[in-house]
Amino acid sequence: MRLRKKPWMAKALAEYVGKEIITDGVEEHKGKWSSLFDGKPLALEIGCGKGKFINGMAQLYPKIGFVGIETQLDICYYPAYKVRENKLTNVKIIGGNAAYLTKWFAAGEVQMIYLNFSDPWPKARHSRRRLTYRDFLAQYKSILVPGGHLRFKTDNKDLFDFSVEEFKAFGLQIIALSYDLHNSEYENSIQTEYEEKFSAKGNKINFCEVVF
Repeated sequence: MRLRKKPWMAKALAEYVGKEIITDGVEEHKGKWSSLFDGKPLALEIGCGKGKFINGMAQLYPKIGFVGIETQLDICYYPAYKVRENKLTNVKIIGGNAAYLTKWFAAGEVQMIYLNFSDPWPKARHSRRRLTYRDFLAQYKSILVPGGHLRFKTDNKDLFDFSVEEFKAFGLQIIALSYDLHNSEYENSIQTEYEEKFSAKGNKINFCEVVF
């Protein structure tokens, strides 16, 4: 998701950087994230976008600390704004690239990872950039507690099929799988902005949950 540069964004971001948004010294929190949330267990959303999902989940589950990662710093403003507006104390947003997960989080520090409508990188030569590629799965395994879960949603069937095969090849246990989440028995408390947009167009939402 690329947004046009807004002339007011730099000043707006400054209100949140160092508070709701973390951009510098992210690695300093390694092994200590839970202390930011009064000892709460940790959940991670990679690619939190404008923050509808992470804010909704934080409201539903106040006993969990949520960390969102968003590569594009300008976009970080939107989830941070919602966090402050909702007076949430159990959310932080990292402005940075998820390729550095193992530098930012200690082994076994995270209990749950959410991947929602990740960039499909449709060209075969870009498969290594997909967040469900095995190199990323290895990073997730490192930072998740043993038996930690990953929940994955996308409307892109090609990406979904690729991801399911990667999960299997990596030896993960698939405990939930649906090619039509909204007409399945699986819990889906909070929808993302993309999810609402795509499902309104009639696109089916694919869903998978795996255990590490």
